Amino acid sequence: MSEVRFFLISWQMARARVAFRTFFCCHTTARNAQIMMTRALVSSIRLLLGAAVGSFALAGPAQTQPLLSGRVEAGMPAVLMAGAPGTSWTLQFSTNLGSPPTWFPLATLTLSNTPSLVVDYPGAGAGRRFYRAVSHPVPTGIVASNMVYLGPATFLMGSPSNEVDRAGNETLHPVTLTRGFFIAKYPVTQAEYQSVTGGNPSYFNGVRGATDYGTDLNRPVESVYWFLAGYYCEALTQRERQAGRIPANWSYRLPTEAEWEYACRAGLPTRFSYGDDPGYVSLGNYAWYSANSNGRTHAVGQKWPNPFGLHDLHGNVYEWVQDLYGNYPTGWVFDPQGPDSGYNRVFRSGAWSAVGKFCRAASRSSADPGIPYNYIGFRVVLAPQP
Repeated sequence: MSEVRFFLISWQMARARVAFRTFFCCHTTARNAQIMMTRALVSSIRLLLGAAVGSFALAGPAQTQPLLSGRVEAGMPAVLMAGAPGTSWTLQFSTNLGSPPTWFPLATLTLSNTPSLVVDYPGAGAGRRFYRAVSHPVPTGIVASNMVYLGPATFLMGSPSNEVDRAGNETLHPVTLTRGFFIAKYPVTQAEYQSVTGGNPSYFNGVRGATDYGTDLNRPVESVYWFLAGYYCEALTQRERQAGRIPANWSYRLPTEAEWEYACRAGLPTRFSYGDDPGYVSLGNYAWYSANSNGRTHAVGQKWPNPFGLHDLHGNVYEWVQDLYGNYPTGWVFDPQGPDSGYNRVFRSGAWSAVGKFCRAASRSSADPGIPYNYIGFRVVLAPQP
C-alpha cells in the first residue's frame, strides 16, 4: 500500500501572520492510517488544553518517505518536501481528521536533490491544516515525447482584485484538479501539424504580401480553427494508438481552461510564472510579445521555461483551450469544464501581437471557433478518457 507522512500545523490569520506549530508528525502505511488519525485528534485536544506537545513514530521504512516541514512564505503557510530523487508524491491537505477524513490534492511533485516548496493557496482559511504525502507514480506504458506530467493539484484560478492590469473576467476562485495529465512542453509546431494532417494553414509561412517569413516549421502553427485543433487531436490519438505508444483509453485533446492555467502558473499565485513583474521588465525573457516579436511568430522553445519546464505560455501565440467562454464561478470547483452553453471558445496565453497585460497567467479571451486567426495556435494534453 502507498505510504503517507502526516503532520499537523496551525496558523493564525487574524493578525496578518502565519504561526506554525507542528504537534503531530509521523510516517505510516495506509493500514495504520486510522490509528494515526486517532492519535492526531488526541494530540489536538492535548494541545488545546495546554498539555505538553509530543510526536509519534509508527512502524515503516522512513527512508522511503519524503520529509515534510512547515514554514512561512509571503505570509502564507508552505510545506517543504524532501525525499528520494525521482520519486513522485501528491501533497494533500485536510481541514479535519474526521471519520473518514476528506483529503484534497494540493500539488504533485517529482522530487529532486533539492527540497521542493509548496505554498498553500491564499485564502486557505484560518485554523488547522493537516498535510500528507501520498505516492503518485507517473503513468507508465506511454510514449509521449516533449510532454510533462502534472499530477492532481489545488490552486487559485483568476486574479486578486489588486493585481496590476487585471480584467473583470478573472474572478478569483479555488480549483481542484483530481486527475493527472501530460501537457506538451511547446505549442504544436507547423511541422507537427503537417505530419498529422498533411497541411499547414499558418500565415507565418513563406511569402505574405511583400514580406517573406521563410519556412521555419519549428514555429507554432496558427490560423487554425478551434474545430481543426480538435480534429488534429483526434487524428494524433488514432495514429499513436495504432503505433502502440498510448493505451486505448488515453487520448490527445485540448487542455481545459483550468488545466491550462495550472500548467502556466506552475504552482505560483503571481501575475506570471516567474513573479509579479509589474513593469514587464523580465517578460521578454519568457515570451515573444508585441515589444520584441517584430510582428511575427518565432520557433518554439527559444524563451525560458516556467518551473514546470513548459515554454511559450506567456507569448508567441495565444492557445485555444477546450472550454466555452463564460463567467467564472465564485466558489470552489472540481475539474471544471467550463459552461454548458455558448458559442465562443476560450483562448489563453499571450501572443506575438499582445501587449504585456494580455500575457499574464490569469488573462483570458474568447473568439469564434470557426474563424482562423494568425495569432492563435494550441498545445495538446494527453490524458485518460473519463
